[in-house]
Amino acid sequence: MIQAGTIGWFACHESRLTWRDWLAMMTAGGRWRKRSVAIWLIVVLLVMHAFAAATVGSFAQVGVDPDKATLVAITGCMLLSWSLMLSQAMESVTRAFYARSDLDLILTSPVTAQKLFAVRIATIAVSVSAMSLVLAAPFINVLAFGGGVRWLAAYGVVVAMGATAASLAIVVTTALLRMIGPKRTRMVAQVIAAVVGAGFVVALQIAAIVSTDTLSRFAFLKSDAVMAYAPDTASLLWWPAHAVVGGLGALAAILFASIALLAGATFVFSRRFGEQALAASNAGVSECYLSAAPWAFRSMPPRRALRQKEWVLLWRDPWLLSQTLMQMLYLAPPALLLWRNFGNGDGALILLVPVLVMAAGQLAGGLAWLTISGEDSPDLMATAPIEPAQVVRAKIEAVLGAIALAFAPFVIWLLAASPLLAAAAAAGIVTSAGSATAIQLWFRSQAKRSNFRRRQTSSRLATFAEAFSSITWAATATLAAAGLWLAAITAGMAILILAGTRRLSPRPAA
Repeated sequence: MIQAGTIGWFACHESRLTWRDWLAMMTAGGRWRKRSVAIWLIVVLLVMHAFAAATVGSFAQVGVDPDKATLVAITGCMLLSWSLMLSQAMESVTRAFYARSDLDLILTSPVTAQKLFAVRIATIAVSVSAMSLVLAAPFINVLAFGGGVRWLAAYGVVVAMGATAASLAIVVTTALLRMIGPKRTRMVAQVIAAVVGAGFVVALQIAAIVSTDTLSRFAFLKSDAVMAYAPDTASLLWWPAHAVVGGLGALAAILFASIALLAGATFVFSRRFGEQALAASNAGVSECYLSAAPWAFRSMPPRRALRQKEWVLLWRDPWLLSQTLMQMLYLAPPALLLWRNFGNGDGALILLVPVLVMAAGQLAGGLAWLTISGEDSPDLMATAPIEPAQVVRAKIEAVLGAIALAFAPFVIWLLAASPLLAAAAAAGIVTSAGSATAIQLWFRSQAKRSNFRRRQTSSRLATFAEAFSSITWAATATLAAAGLWLAAITAGMAILILAGTRRLSPRPAA
């Protein structure tokens, strides 16, 4: 029996909360059976192992002393993964500051709060590492099966990357709280997390476009310019890559340094963690009163007022802004490719059409969920002197208006280069966004806006339907832009997906 108030007792408590949170996310709040979830996880792992065998299976025979090109490729993949881990860690730290509601209970209990906050910081590192281990496991297993057990050292590298990401996330978020205050930190931290998560990918693609006129990141990593500036194979920069391929000395050094960094960050910041978190949780309450502007009510039509209300709520949502910014950053490489190939024919510009169409579908799905299912005042909307159909119509108009504002510059730019591509992209954007909005409308269910990051668990059928719909509409727009009659077939497939989704959607209550 673990004694109450000890670090082990707190660790068990945090582990139990993390397990319940993960189980609720995987089972969609208990609507899915655990056996069904386990079967789906096994199927997904098998598919990921097959994909890993097709993509990295040829690298299994890389020796313990790889050449410079292999070290560059491995390090590039590691930096890409680490940037995503750092983004996830910053998002987890932000939630720990702003979303937990147990601070009053913790700070008034007869235990040392520093122990709990130290365990909470360690839990963030463990959760980030565990998620990365699950995603990396198929690739590591395939490499170990084809090249020997030395590849299993990559598991230790993933743990070290997770510890380093959690440490840096704690340092950055705490520094932001002290420099700009808790009111602005939530927004700034979410924006930084979005930029970090997408920045390295976007930077590699931009470099590939500038150097090779393609969107391939690996083409840039293999280019002569990178090879010329890369240091020798004996440099300390390649130690993580050497640890991945089985260098035990490099692995031991990296693990020791990362764990020491996490321990130092935990020791330094766990003392002030409670005060910073308490200030952050109180910032949201005071913000409601301090930011209220003495504006007078203006008379306007109900639908216009509803659209304006939805746009204001979308603009105030930090998590949504960060996710939207991430998707906009992913559109930067296509925009650069469009600019560089302007007037040089339609071959390279056709690649932009599916990117724009799929981005519009994904963004519209998130906005539609927030406006339709994430309504924070459903009782007020139900008792308002306006028809329910007008409320839904105003919400849909708000979503499509935001999509039009975001993608209109790309369509206008394409119009100047090629009217056919512009027409295909515009039609694809409208149909993809409209389909995603319709799917969210058919599967709408009342939820809190704070559950936006778990909206996929509300209905897996809607999630898959939204993804397949965006893919098929992207294929349709691409084939239409190329002038191929196969676009009619993919359009029919997209319509069948929507019809089947509507058929399987829950019937509205009488």
